[in-house]
Amino acid sequence: MPIDQRPFPPHIAGIMTDLKNIRNFSIVAHIDHGKSTLADRLIQLTGTVAERDMKAQLLDNMDIERERGITIKANTVRIEYPAKDGQTYVLNLIDTPGHVDFGYEVSRSMQAVEGSLLVVDATQGVEAQTLANVYQAIEADHEIVPVLNKIDLPAADCERVAEQIEDVIGIDASDAVQISAKTGIGIPEVLEAIVTRLPAPGGDRDAPLKAMLVDSYYDAYLGVVVIIRVIDGVVRKGDKIKMIKTGGAYGIDRLGVFRPQMQDIAELGPGEIGFFTASIKLVRDTRVGDTITHEKKPCVTALPGFKPAQPVVFCGLFPVDSAEFEALRDAIEKLALNDASFSYEMETSAALGFGFRCGFLGLLHLEVIRDRLEREYDIDLITTAPSVVYHLHMKDGSMRELHNPADMPDLTYVDHIEEPRIKATILVPDEYLGDVLKLCQDRRGIQMDLTYAGSRAMVVYDLPLNEVVFDFYDRLKSVTKGYASFDYQMIGYREDNLVKMQVLVNDEPVDALSMMVHRDRAEARGRAMCEKLKELIPRHMFKIPIQAAIGGKVIARETLSAMRKDVTAKCYGGDVTRKKKLLEKQKAGKKKMRQFGKVEIPQQAFINALKMDD
Repeated sequence: MPIDQRPFPPHIAGIMTDLKNIRNFSIVAHIDHGKSTLADRLIQLTGTVAERDMKAQLLDNMDIERERGITIKANTVRIEYPAKDGQTYVLNLIDTPGHVDFGYEVSRSMQAVEGSLLVVDATQGVEAQTLANVYQAIEADHEIVPVLNKIDLPAADCERVAEQIEDVIGIDASDAVQISAKTGIGIPEVLEAIVTRLPAPGGDRDAPLKAMLVDSYYDAYLGVVVIIRVIDGVVRKGDKIKMIKTGGAYGIDRLGVFRPQMQDIAELGPGEIGFFTASIKLVRDTRVGDTITHEKKPCVTALPGFKPAQPVVFCGLFPVDSAEFEALRDAIEKLALNDASFSYEMETSAALGFGFRCGFLGLLHLEVIRDRLEREYDIDLITTAPSVVYHLHMKDGSMRELHNPADMPDLTYVDHIEEPRIKATILVPDEYLGDVLKLCQDRRGIQMDLTYAGSRAMVVYDLPLNEVVFDFYDRLKSVTKGYASFDYQMIGYREDNLVKMQVLVNDEPVDALSMMVHRDRAEARGRAMCEKLKELIPRHMFKIPIQAAIGGKVIARETLSAMRKDVTAKCYGGDVTRKKKLLEKQKAGKKKMRQFGKVEIPQQAFINALKMDD
């Protein structure tokens, strides 16, 4: 069904909007269920963007978002819609990511709006991330409108999926809006449902200014752009504002809304979402969840704010060419301006030189940052094996955080080690359930729950995060032929029998390859690492032992044989002792060579040994 392109009149920015005519909402869904496509259709149908400027995934600005087909940053847009009741409504839409690593984007977007459109694929049904994101909306006390997407596909089964939403989530789906975001079927009904079924925001125009800092990003021309949701009061261009948490005071240079390009506006009143710039230099100065108020007439109580994003996965980033270290430092600093959830500190490694120890919210976050560094700043990187944060409880009663296994103190000072645990929710078709249970058991998982939603099982496991960051997601996809969906949340720390495994090459420890493992798994992991290194390290003139060790105890060993020169070639005939004498001399030379020889491990060997997918 073709969409009538511009059925609505052009807009005038800066008109004061009545509170009852504002609707703030977000779109939540599992990955690939059609959030960004639905946002495109809403923008297109209301004529917010001229037809010549329309493109798919309009709100996804980054190249990497378009390439991978995922949303990484939550984006906002202001739409004006003349409803059937004759009123013109202002709709503020926040398009949120669906992936578990960007859950913090979802949680803070939820605080800025009053309602959510829950988009569920009518062919796939409820998935793990659907649950995770809708629970965040329920926690934020949202009104939820279920939307069944992709009804134009032959496999769509709206009745079954509506039942599933009622059984699994517990939301009434009898009047779910049925749409096809791709073709435009049902989009006018969605707009009507937003206006009639979602609540208007509250707020007092005459109260002192109280606004929530929803997000911020760095723009090379404007400095830091701050996205805000006004709760009470009014903010105008030229106002002197103050951030309550950081204490910074700034004068507003520019005030506006996203449609989705920036458009200047005279003022922002209660219930509205917009942006301002105020010559702020660092994104770090604008804490997400902070309360913004007028400097001279501040509000009495601050907003509760959000929990800061806690990095859960750490890894080292090193340049392949050590001369590029300064370029890497510059690139990481610029990237951190745009992503406040990414943390970094400098570190050195005997094997890899100078680099950075970086913290991420998950493996996809790690991959996205690494891809952006390589692509946007043209730097070749080596990524060390990802590790998680361990809690070391020392014998003197103190607790220390361990980010890098190479920094592990002497075990005689450590009383016990705690590792982070997660609660993993996996939705899987019945025929693959056995493989999934085996995979979770192999990863030291503890089963917490197993229920059914139609023909699909929902398994809840308590798993160590350490076992998940390596290749759990890839293994899960391969054993279920891609049909399983997976979501997790941190549930705390628990003591376990963990040890630091070192890799020794020619009796020298290689710090970049040391890792924390469970004692029961150490031997298998060590043997696999030694076998891999034996293939990767080039042969030398002397024998090279490759060992995996825990403390002083070697648990696995491979020996890389020496390159040999045939020293007995010149002996033809004569006594056998001549040959023996030459071989003994060669043996002594090799022994001395091994004593003083240095094993050169090529960079490529590190890159291959640390590959996460093996």
